[in-house]
Amino acid sequence: MNQTLGQKLMLHYRRALVVLVHAALFSASILGAFLLRFEFSIPEEYFPISYAWLGAILVFKLLCFAWFGMFSGMWRYTGARDLVSLFRAATVATGLFALFIVLGGHRSFPRSILVIDWLLTMMLVGGLRFGIRSLWQLASAVTREADRAERRRILVVGAGDAGEMLLREMQRMYAHRYQPVAVVDDDRRKIGQHIHGVPVVGTVDQAQAVVSSRQVNEIVIAIPTANGKQMRRILDACKPAGVAIRTIPGIDQVVDGHVTMNQLRSVDIEDLLGREPVTLDTRSLVALLEGRVVMVTGAGGSIGSELCRQVARFKPSQLLLVEQAENALFEIHRELSAKFPLLHTVPCVADICDVRRMERLFVTHQPSAVFHAAAHKHVPMMEANPGEALKNNVGGTRVVADLAHRFNVDSFVMISTDKAVNPTSLMGATKRVAEIYVQAMSQRSKTRFVAVRFGNVLGSAGSVLPIFKEQIAAGGPITVTHPDMRRYFMTIPEASQLVLQAGTMGRGGEIFVLDMGEPVKIVDLARDLITLSGLKPGEDIEIKFSGVRPGEKLFEELNAADENADKTLHPKIFIGRLAPRPYDAVVQVIDGLVGEADSLAMPALLERVKQLVPELQRAQNDGARPAADVIPLKPARAVRN
Repeated sequence: MNQTLGQKLMLHYRRALVVLVHAALFSASILGAFLLRFEFSIPEEYFPISYAWLGAILVFKLLCFAWFGMFSGMWRYTGARDLVSLFRAATVATGLFALFIVLGGHRSFPRSILVIDWLLTMMLVGGLRFGIRSLWQLASAVTREADRAERRRILVVGAGDAGEMLLREMQRMYAHRYQPVAVVDDDRRKIGQHIHGVPVVGTVDQAQAVVSSRQVNEIVIAIPTANGKQMRRILDACKPAGVAIRTIPGIDQVVDGHVTMNQLRSVDIEDLLGREPVTLDTRSLVALLEGRVVMVTGAGGSIGSELCRQVARFKPSQLLLVEQAENALFEIHRELSAKFPLLHTVPCVADICDVRRMERLFVTHQPSAVFHAAAHKHVPMMEANPGEALKNNVGGTRVVADLAHRFNVDSFVMISTDKAVNPTSLMGATKRVAEIYVQAMSQRSKTRFVAVRFGNVLGSAGSVLPIFKEQIAAGGPITVTHPDMRRYFMTIPEASQLVLQAGTMGRGGEIFVLDMGEPVKIVDLARDLITLSGLKPGEDIEIKFSGVRPGEKLFEELNAADENADKTLHPKIFIGRLAPRPYDAVVQVIDGLVGEADSLAMPALLERVKQLVPELQRAQNDGARPAADVIPLKPARAVRN
């Protein structure tokens, strides 16, 4: 308590000293204004009334400077914002004093002194503050001189806004740890210029030479807008230098466009496969989510958890986290509670196949939007457990969709997969059946039922990327099923953002297809990951081919030959149109499938599934399908939603 009282007294003494210093500066400025106005010879006629003028202007300035917060803050951190406050306070105070002169009848007061006094006030107060800041920085530099040898010498790649922010923060906050020595940028017009005293010395291709000539310890890539191709070229130019390389997040992950040193991380495979940032129609998303109750099933999964993060940005009145796995639910709920403390998040341990439990959630919370991400997704695992694939992917989807219809949910968005196209696995076939059911529901419901189909997401639980990282950590080998196996990839945030955007589109019954870019060879992914780990493929880490597993394809497809891929108003979202099936016929088959899921053998299950998915074809040999079954995702006409 005594310490708190002492701190308060110190604060009061400091503020009183600051006010006295400003009063002295204000007095000096008005005196200096008179001296300059009368060439250092003030007429005696002004002396009798000068005390009243001095008192008035001191009152006005002290009040205005206090109002604009000029007596608080630390002068050693003075910046542009303080300069703006100084301008406002001095201008308002001068205006009030001028009004006092006019209304008070002080006609003998020289009007030019108002301008001179304003200029002197800006110079004296601003000069003192920035002078103290400069002295502090100089003292800090002298103090840290002993540690100069231990500072890491940094080469920044990118002379844009992000590079400028990093350089500024290094010099102000991390000067004891980092010393930026040079910048490289492919814009040759910037070469020879300086950013905060750091020279732009060449292009990216010259990075290796710059590292050698300037004894650089670390390279920082500060280009948040770089796509995968650009990042690969930058990495190829910098890697031979043999120093640590770090980068900043992509532009879609940078908060408010502000880049900080804390965001720096190692270059990852996502950077090499990076794609153009997603542009969202914020207005339509606000209409869909803000102030509404939103339910996300599978909230603890890779896509489900990212959907929750994205939804939370749009301030729903309530976010229901529906998840069967308790630990996964605990983690996402804890994360959201910390990041969005004002958001009402409701963790719901629930199995989507449990009709009574799900019904209770709908009765209690009355969601207006449902994002259905819960599913069993691993192809080999579902081949070994076909009944569970049917019960969860088909039966669970039916439970949630039926409740959405019954409780008049506005929008229902189902997360589907490219494996539902010309499926060769039971998992893919069950997702196609779920799509068919959602489409059939859209024909008889006021709820907008849509499905969103996309390929693999980088880093999702159980996907190829974390498996490869585990194998590299264990010393190898990395196992790849086939040298020609290709997959579409996108990042988890990108997929989730596009799913949200698709939820605002369509009238119901559409299957939206996300633009996945170009497919990537899995073996190339493995080689890149080994290289990023600082190792050499084939020397440090071996790559072995294990053969295609049951139900797998060599090439995934995003839409089938009889689906028309049409443009939407969003450049990365397309519509694969298929005619909906009659609801009664669909329900009849699904009832039989789910009802006998645990009793039917795989061949019998497949025959039942083929009643709805006749294109189901079990993989033969390597799982490849004829190229004639695939059409390019290059639509011909625009469709307005």
